Amino acid sequence: MESELLGLIESDPLVLRGQATVAGTRVAVSVVLDCLAAGLSEAEILAEYPSLSTAGIRACAAYGAALARDELLLRDRD
Repeated sequence: MESELLGLIESDPLVLRGQATVAGTRVAVSVVLDCLAAGLSEAEILAEYPSLSTAGIRACAAYGAALARDELLLRDRD
């Protein structure tokens, strides 16, 4: 499940200078993690960023967890 979620995270040098974003959006993972850290609910985040999905929010949390475990290397996708 986690690998599926992490598949929703991408990095493109032409989008937000290569910051990790939720695939298909211009929403940075860091923005979603900041929202979660500030106590916003999933519904509040979705209302603020309508291009996101529930899976996108969970993907951001999985990405943050993987970074905290120092296991994640975001690779270029072909």
